[in-house]
Amino acid sequence: MNSANEFEWSRPGLHLRFAHGDGPVRLVRLATGTEAPSAAAPWPIVELHTAGRARENNTQVYKQSATGVRLRHVDHESKGDELRIRQREEGSVIEVVSVFRAAGPGLQITQTVRNTGERDLVLTMVTSAVFSVAGTDFDVLWGRAEWLGEGRWEQRPLAELLPDLSFGKYGFASRGHFPVTSHGSWSSGEVLPTGMLASAEGPSVAWQVETSAGWHWELSRDAGTVTVGVLGPTDLEHQFAERLEPGQEFTSVPAGLVVADGGRDAAFGALTAYRRAIRVPRTAHERFPVVYNDYMNTLMGDPSTEKLLPLIEAAAAAGAEYFCIDAGWFGGPDEGWWDRPGEWREGAGRFTGGLRSVTDAIFSAGMRPGLWLEPEAVGTQSPVAGLLPDEAFFCRFGERVVEGNHYQLDLRHPAARAHLDEAVDRLVEEFGVGFFKLDYNSNIGAGTDVGVAAPGAGLLGHTRALRDWLLDVQERHPRLLLESCSSGGMRMDYHLLSAVHLQSTSDQQDYRMYPAVAATAPASVLPEQAGNWAYPDTSMTPEETAFAMASGVMGRMYLSGFLNELSEEQTALVHEAVALHRDRRDAIATSVPVWPLGLPGWDDEVIAVLLESGAGSLLAVWSRGDGAELALPDLKGRSLTQVYPAALPEWTVRDRDGVPVVDVPPGLSARIFEVAPH
Repeated sequence: MNSANEFEWSRPGLHLRFAHGDGPVRLVRLATGTEAPSAAAPWPIVELHTAGRARENNTQVYKQSATGVRLRHVDHESKGDELRIRQREEGSVIEVVSVFRAAGPGLQITQTVRNTGERDLVLTMVTSAVFSVAGTDFDVLWGRAEWLGEGRWEQRPLAELLPDLSFGKYGFASRGHFPVTSHGSWSSGEVLPTGMLASAEGPSVAWQVETSAGWHWELSRDAGTVTVGVLGPTDLEHQFAERLEPGQEFTSVPAGLVVADGGRDAAFGALTAYRRAIRVPRTAHERFPVVYNDYMNTLMGDPSTEKLLPLIEAAAAAGAEYFCIDAGWFGGPDEGWWDRPGEWREGAGRFTGGLRSVTDAIFSAGMRPGLWLEPEAVGTQSPVAGLLPDEAFFCRFGERVVEGNHYQLDLRHPAARAHLDEAVDRLVEEFGVGFFKLDYNSNIGAGTDVGVAAPGAGLLGHTRALRDWLLDVQERHPRLLLESCSSGGMRMDYHLLSAVHLQSTSDQQDYRMYPAVAATAPASVLPEQAGNWAYPDTSMTPEETAFAMASGVMGRMYLSGFLNELSEEQTALVHEAVALHRDRRDAIATSVPVWPLGLPGWDDEVIAVLLESGAGSLLAVWSRGDGAELALPDLKGRSLTQVYPAALPEWTVRDRDGVPVVDVPPGLSARIFEVAPH
């Protein structure tokens, strides 16, 4: 305690100090320890807008809000890993409780706004977290995404994005910002909900928005500082408004925040540890089984008994532990599947002997069966579309929303939830399903206006109900594994990823492009959750087969392809990759990502990622160009031993004054090395 108007809060790897008095509570210190340098410059800890009151000053930035500047400290308390700070606006009905929860080396921050008055209060924006960072000599990191092109990271100097406009000289406050904003119900369909201010000298800070609804983060620059705002849905960007009746409260979406005494990789390492800490503990998390899925470059939504049986035999021989029957199992062979999901019963005439005969074959091969579901979707041609009330679906202006021949269930409604509970429980009981691939193929737009003040609030309410449903399903079926897939990685956020086991990182079918996805995935998702497809094909050479398999090894192996048709040499390469992944998966589950060549560009000819886990660390290098002499100064003093593929020529690794140098050959090829101390 430094004064009556200051208080401190520490946890292992964290030290925070706050100040208050004649103004709102401000975060004035953010560091990894009491002796470590602080990343923070003084700034209020929360901003909010209501229907009648927004910004105090003329600006585009979500800071210095009319309510925020008038909040005053009431009290604070620390219990275990949680600090709660209560403020009220003088002469107003607004009370805000800011919660800082320590999770690993990071903080999970939320704001709860309460209406203490006697009239309704309409909230149109509340920051999840807002803080200011001292200095301006940073690189800004953010990620772009789209279908088949997930995880395209950018790294630019702050001055390129927010130039110095002489704020300090003339006493102005900034009006401009660098915004990163989602649109619609694909939370990572355009941009990623993660950002970073990286300093080569440190400290660096990184953050993530933990919601599957709308979100926004922004940077603004003033004299000698950068302010970071992290928000869920807002009125301006996402058509959000929340009406609070007297006594009601609203809690913001969580923001994750880490500080690291180092640059980019140190901050991503801290973010990785934080993500592990916020996952809901489940018994099934202790296992990281290899899943074979029949979709990618294989059956593509047209399974049958005749097609599946040889794949089941080949997948089991390769070392797969789960076998997932993907889309199409619920439609008749001549019906198609896109506009018919929702009933979740096997398609009439699709499987000789019925679906049960196929799942029995999966069990007999020593694997557990899985099925594809798109739980929120009901096709316009599905019988379910006429069985549930309109209020159980997303609606706008009194009509059901249709996107891509799909209606979307609203899991706030008990009939929608009961429908999905019945389907999941029946499939687990009838077929022994141990794995569900949960897909989400439509961006439904701003949301639903049923029962809310604005559609953005409806979308937020639905996504929160979806997460609750996922957790309840696992309570009933604790051995059940759940994958989050959204046309690949279109909803790759830790609102969902904290509640499921793995995430499909892409629908990219070109194996030559997949390394750019697989190598950057650990910036967004834990390595042990990053479901990277490995889909060998008979057209591939042995080198190309190893190239394709390396992506699966460096994350969570997601195996596919006509394994039964591969040559003997290709089969050996597949079996070797699966065996390596199974041998190293426990180490992968404790690893942190490092990018010795920097975060990959989409068209880079050489791509590398290191999963750092001590003596058993794995480094993957993909070549897809003219070759290169690859010096790795970040690995100085360490040795590289090729561990995959054993049957193909070893790449030459030389030592140059303690720095490993890899001779990367031209053409499509890849190698995985174990990295260990000399």
